Amino acid sequence: MDAENRDDRFAFYAPLVQHQKPDKLYDDVEEAGCGHQISTSFCMTCFNGLNALSGVGILSVPYALSSGGWLSLILLFAIAASCFYTGLLIKRCMDMDSDIRTYPDIGERAFGNKGRIWLSVVMNLELYLVSTGFLILEGDNLHNIFPGVELEVAGLRIGGKHCFIVVVALIILPTVWLDNLSLLSYVSASGVLASAIILGSILWIGSFDGIGFHQAGSPVNWNGIPTAVSLYAFCYCAHPVFPTLYTSMKNKHQFSNVLLICFILCTISYASMAVFGYLMFGSTVQSQITLNLPTRNISSKVAIFTTLVNPISKYALMVTPIVNAAKKKFPSHYNKRFIGLLASTTLVISTVMVALTLPFFAYLMSLVGAFLSVTGSIVFPCFCYLKLSGTYRRFGCEVLIIGCILLLSAAVIVFGTYTALVEIIGSL
Repeated sequence: MDAENRDDRFAFYAPLVQHQKPDKLYDDVEEAGCGHQISTSFCMTCFNGLNALSGVGILSVPYALSSGGWLSLILLFAIAASCFYTGLLIKRCMDMDSDIRTYPDIGERAFGNKGRIWLSVVMNLELYLVSTGFLILEGDNLHNIFPGVELEVAGLRIGGKHCFIVVVALIILPTVWLDNLSLLSYVSASGVLASAIILGSILWIGSFDGIGFHQAGSPVNWNGIPTAVSLYAFCYCAHPVFPTLYTSMKNKHQFSNVLLICFILCTISYASMAVFGYLMFGSTVQSQITLNLPTRNISSKVAIFTTLVNPISKYALMVTPIVNAAKKKFPSHYNKRFIGLLASTTLVISTVMVALTLPFFAYLMSLVGAFLSVTGSIVFPCFCYLKLSGTYRRFGCEVLIIGCILLLSAAVIVFGTYTALVEIIGSL
């Protein structure tokens, strides 16, 4: 396989939406791209799956619960169950054709080249917006730690959060210039470890640092339900990496058990963070729970700095597929190295501009969750499975389950996207 086709294959393996990719997964992807498949054990696949599902979404689940009220936890479990089921549908689609090895392959097998293109657009747009969200997250938390910092460039004074977004972008820029995808994989931190550290720090702060778990909260906030369910959906949008996990397994029959373990553990983690955060801060919880933490405590600093390191380390991994796609648009006689540098630099600059314009992390992640995550991780697997299996021709329990999932997804897309756009426009 030539280098250009190899880059194209990786562009579709790489987009793990909001989360860190483990080193082993990247090694598997690169070996698969060269035609030498490395098999992974059950435990390693579980680790890779947990990394796929564990990410910065954990910071916003307390805000999501605050937006929707205690009963919105039911929607968290409903989204988790739906995403678990669509993960199983992806496995079934791959079992139907041994030539299917990537997520866009499923779209092409079901709906032709249009299916591949459509899914590629959804995935790359999601990666772009999540990368932008990283900059907003960094700016929010650094401004919370150092509220009085300002930056002056060419007579232009940049204050507060905007200053830190620019500084973080300058720190990130050299990492997106790296061509070696194996090297990038070593830059990425472990999502499982980061989520565990953050959750443990929050529990410690509530238990031993004088905050406690005394807020009652409200049973349900109907106006906040669309925001809540959109943020919940954002937490489970790791489906593009599932085909890679599946093809890398020694015993592919165990993949369903891998998904079950990963979804159960991650749902426990997300639900625990949501409950602890809401009990600690109630309706005053912010879009990222780290913004509520008292910065003088060591446990708070551990949580905040763990939050800060992860987006910096994985920004380059998020934008790599977009850069590769841009490079392929140019004729082969162009200097690919120069085109890559130009594309990656332009991409960083554009995400900075968007991050400076959109000031609220939760609004952007709510938009990503409602429209892109639900579309790519729930709706797409359902339609592809129905098309490939022909199940839609006969009404039964399976069709009824898929129909209910699609109805829930349609409601989230319509109401969640509308609410997110209204909130974004209102904050400008």
